[in-house]
Order: sequence, then structure tokens, then C-alpha cells
Amino acid sequence: MNNSLSENYKSKIKRVLITEEEINTAIKRVAEDINNSYNGKPILLVSILKGAFVFMADLCRNIIVPCEIGFMVAKSYYDGTVSSGNVDITMDLSQDLTKYHVIIVEDIIDTGRTLKEVFEILKSRNPLSLKVITLLDKPSRRLVDFTADVSLFTIPDLFVIGYGLDCGEYYRNLPYIAEYQE
Repeated sequence: MNNSLSENYKSKIKRVLITEEEINTAIKRVAEDINNSYNGKPILLVSILKGAFVFMADLCRNIIVPCEIGFMVAKSYYDGTVSSGNVDITMDLSQDLTKYHVIIVEDIIDTGRTLKEVFEILKSRNPLSLKVITLLDKPSRRLVDFTADVSLFTIPDLFVIGYGLDCGEYYRNLPYIAEYQE
């Protein structure tokens, strides 16, 4: 990257909303809860790609009880800027969920449409239990009745980047959550 592009890249970061340290502290707290609640139980952590991969990596590194991981890609179809609410699973899990306590690890819940659909799909596969942990929750944007079991941070209606969240596939590598400067 040349310097002007690098400066342009940085100029799109309006302000840091949640620091790397705040994220790490919250993840350690949630991992401790998982360690205490699921000790001796078969756990499957399911990350919805792409945005949740950084959160998933840090969360599973802080879980000390045995767990497996799985990944899904869920794509919503849009008519203009409005989600249809229909979800197409373009990459699915291979595990038999009836043998696991499943924890969906999500980056952000916005309208809730996609995650609610994924939740219902996984619930229909009869896991031993099913929970949702989200890094960020934006309840002011919710269009469906859906609440995560655990939300690390609740944020206002801002476009955010970093820690796996992107704008045009960029900024996922930031170690913090920032407001994007339009």
C-alpha cells in the first residue's frame, strides 16, 4: 500500500468505539461462563462467516473445556437495500447436531433476520441445546423478534468496522471496533 492509500484507509476510521482491551476482557468473561456451564458436555461452536471469524478464533482460544468448531455461510437475498428474510445456506455444517450443545458465535445482530433464520434451521436439527453469543448487538435496527443469549456489547445505529466486520471486505483486520467515516 502506498502512503496516500494508507492515509485514505485510516481516514475512514471515524473513532474507536470498543478497544481491543475491552473486547479481550469481555471475551474472557464469556469464555469463563462457557467453561463453567459446559464442562464435560459436547460443545460445538458455530461461526457464521465471514464477519464472526475473528471473534470465534479469540473466543475458542479462551475456552479450556473440549469443544469443536464449525462454520456456516448464510446469504440473504436483497431487493434493493431490504433483506427478503430468505436465507440461503451456501456452506453448511457436517456435524450431527443431536450430539452437541450448539453455540452460534455471531459478529453483529442488526435486523436479526438472517440470524433468526439460521437459528431456526439449526434448532430443527435437534441439538442438545442451542444458544447465541454475539459480539455486537444493535437492537434499534431489529426487524424481527430475536434476542441473543449473550451480547458482549450493545451499540447504537452506526456503521461499524474492525474485528472481523468489514466495509467492502476491508477493515476486518483492525483489532478494535470503530465507527466508519462515510
